[in-house]
Amino acid sequence: MTIAIREAALVAALDRHPALAIAVSGGVDSMVLAHVGHRLSQAATTAVHAVSPAVPALATARVEDHARRFGWRLRLIDAGELADPAYRANPVDRCFYCKSNLYSRIREVIGGSIASGTNLDDLDDFRPGLDAARRAEVVHPFVEAGLGKADIYELARAYGLDDLAALPAQPCLASRIETGIGVDEDALAFIEAVEIELAAALPGAEALRCRITAAGVFAECAPLPEGPQAEAIAARVAALAAAAGRPFGGLRAYRRGAAFLRDLR
Repeated sequence: MTIAIREAALVAALDRHPALAIAVSGGVDSMVLAHVGHRLSQAATTAVHAVSPAVPALATARVEDHARRFGWRLRLIDAGELADPAYRANPVDRCFYCKSNLYSRIREVIGGSIASGTNLDDLDDFRPGLDAARRAEVVHPFVEAGLGKADIYELARAYGLDDLAALPAQPCLASRIETGIGVDEDALAFIEAVEIELAAALPGAEALRCRITAAGVFAECAPLPEGPQAEAIAARVAALAAAAGRPFGGLRAYRRGAAFLRDLR
């Protein structure tokens, strides 16, 4: 499928709606969708970004930067998920409560259809947020256009959006907290601080995560550093953990979804 065909299919999916509120997290999927919506679609497009302790400050800054540079209509909101006890309890379907709060808030402040950056690759995973999207009648233009993650990266490169084309997967900070351990502002701020340290120590790493687990705090890296570099990073994270009153478990190799304990459902 050529770029032109991918783009045409995506624009057609967007153009089915006279007005669209695109939920933009700051990740590559929703950012590319917002670019296409504002550049090419006939729909009256508004990018909507939830500012939250669970959203890295860098993601919010990225959204604001693109909106300013490319003339997006941008609305910043507080989705209020941290006021929801069901979300804070961090059950296996935490994402359902997160997305339910998000879509409800978008519906309150903006008319028209709500669109997400969900793509074909997302449909093969356990994603309670998709149930929230179904209930809120959220549309998924990438899915309608038959596009997956690789297609989205191709579009980013074709549009010269080099920062997005190089952006690794970056789920919300709450995803770093092991299922069943409560989500709160202090934990989210700690995770963000540790991951900023990891990024500074390991520029260009494929993936970096701070995990809060029942066994302690773990720093996950891909690739995993070795020798003196590993020792220095471990010492720094251990110091941050000690200052926050959290036991440090050590460095380990990155594993996708390592904090997600699905068997607790």
